[in-house]
Amino acid sequence: MRSHAQDEEVPRDALTAAKEDERVARAYRFAELSAYTFGQRLAIRAADLAFYSAISLIGSTARFSVEGWENWEEASRGGPPIYAFWHERIFLSTYFFRRRRIVVMTSQSFDGEYIARFIQRLGYGAARGSSTRGGVGALVEMARLVRRGCPAAFTVDGPRGPRREAKTGALLLSKKTGRPVLPFSVNAERFFARWGNLAVLIGRLLPVIRSFIAFPAGVGTGCRYLSPSRAPLSA
Repeated sequence: MRSHAQDEEVPRDALTAAKEDERVARAYRFAELSAYTFGQRLAIRAADLAFYSAISLIGSTARFSVEGWENWEEASRGGPPIYAFWHERIFLSTYFFRRRRIVVMTSQSFDGEYIARFIQRLGYGAARGSSTRGGVGALVEMARLVRRGCPAAFTVDGPRGPRREAKTGALLLSKKTGRPVLPFSVNAERFFARWGNLAVLIGRLLPVIRSFIAFPAGVGTGCRYLSPSRAPLSA
């Protein structure tokens, strides 16, 4: 004979699964804008569409080749890796990895809202955590999503820098989830303009930009290293 506790076990498990499914769905869904003024809502939507259009247009002029893909395959055994790269490489990286449901951290702010929206249009997820816990809450949210099979990515030096000084977010997430960190870089062979450290190409009427994605031997969890290799692979 089944006990009352056993009768309740299935509904409780089903409720937990439903909550987790909703957590994952929320990462890929636009957030409500009711907390913003009418003008801010218009600005968020305009910036969202502008950045999405710019990345899609400029990215479509790029041609990529991939170096070290076997390191990605090694890091992806058993689940998705945690991608790590410098903030200055964000433009073409965003285009190359589009539509792969990679979760990134965004802030609870006006800027964070339009960033979340245009990356969601490109097939990414946004982890924002809570307004009270800030980055810590977003990191906890990312850990829950990674455990549900979502890939994650960090610009390890962050938008505010210092440039090329890695912070600990990717390693903390790796420690919480057991997933390896996979560093990569996007390097342009030629370009037509530079804004700061971002290489920019505008329009299809210009010759195609040649870029390559390099996946060096990544840092594994528990200081386990992936075997180095530099065999080229077209993509």
